[in-house]
Amino acid sequence: MAHRKFEAPRHGSLQFLPKKRCRRTVGKIKSFPKDDICQSCHLTGSIGYKSGMTHVERLVDLPNSKMNKREVIDAVTILETPPILIVGFVGYIKTPKGIRSLNTVWIDEVDESIKRNYYKNWYKSKKKSFTHYNKIVNLKKFKETYFKYCSILRCIISSEIKKIGFKKRKSKILEIQLNGGKPEHKLDYIEKILGKKITIDQIFSENELVDIIGISKGKGFQGVVSRWGVTKLPRKTHRGARKVACVGSWHPSRVSFTVARAGQSGYHHRTSLNIKIYAIGKDGFISNHILTNNKSNFSINPMGGFPFYGLVKSDFLILKGGIVGSKKRGLILRKSIHKNKNFKENINLTFIDTSSKWGHGKFQDSNEKKSFFNP
Repeated sequence: MAHRKFEAPRHGSLQFLPKKRCRRTVGKIKSFPKDDICQSCHLTGSIGYKSGMTHVERLVDLPNSKMNKREVIDAVTILETPPILIVGFVGYIKTPKGIRSLNTVWIDEVDESIKRNYYKNWYKSKKKSFTHYNKIVNLKKFKETYFKYCSILRCIISSEIKKIGFKKRKSKILEIQLNGGKPEHKLDYIEKILGKKITIDQIFSENELVDIIGISKGKGFQGVVSRWGVTKLPRKTHRGARKVACVGSWHPSRVSFTVARAGQSGYHHRTSLNIKIYAIGKDGFISNHILTNNKSNFSINPMGGFPFYGLVKSDFLILKGGIVGSKKRGLILRKSIHKNKNFKENINLTFIDTSSKWGHGKFQDSNEKKSFFNP
């Protein structure tokens, strides 16, 4: 860098390079929580779909804080989480170069929405995948080698995308690690749940911290000010102000990778750590135990539905703050790896906003609107 009048820290982190468009449409879990034999067998993740945002009012439950027992308004995200189907499981061996898959067991009747993942053109294909598969033979082979070699067991899950009402016919498939218990307990547990549907409340609980893995919103080609957050040049600068003034010295005669440049922004693979689960709802409704002031169940859907999403019809999570990704985007939930100090705080919700997100008034439901206009 050439001479400058004032020193300043660099703009933008180099840890996220290269800032390219992600090849995947759904995030990938690159590390799972550590396995603990003392715990009971449990799944370590699931999948959900971003519906929209709203705000809630809650009482702070931190005895040592000045904000204790005061009302606070928080922004929250609604994540629709239909039941997941356990399609199969994989055993992994630890090798010097990392883990390697040993054997895979699938269910007998694989749904069409899962088969579509293995064809480029479903319409023209012969659709013969899984036709000669024998679950009993593969399960016997798996049991012979599992106790000798396998150290890791992972479930293959698929999302019940039909329940949401999307036009997509292809369900998302991913692997979720099974933690807790001894190897023989894990195998017994996975045989019980194989081919069955698992709801979100069987994996996660309220007041728990989760990690969200997904693909961020795509912004297209952006300049250096938007992409890296560099400072604008003074008003009187020649040939534009939203630029980097000096891109490097004369020698070495090339632009360093550390210099902020224009290019693709957004649609990157990102992981958000320690997101708090405020509440878990069933079939689009909030149960009476979640709100301290309300005794009856009511719908989480705002008046007119969530913009560019529609109505939440299946189970859902209320998560603190904003979450990566656009509407309808598949997001992966994982049990947190690095837990925060304040994760033990209990959440006491007193109000959940269900007014129109299109800006059509602040009525919480149709009855309130009718009583206002026709008293």
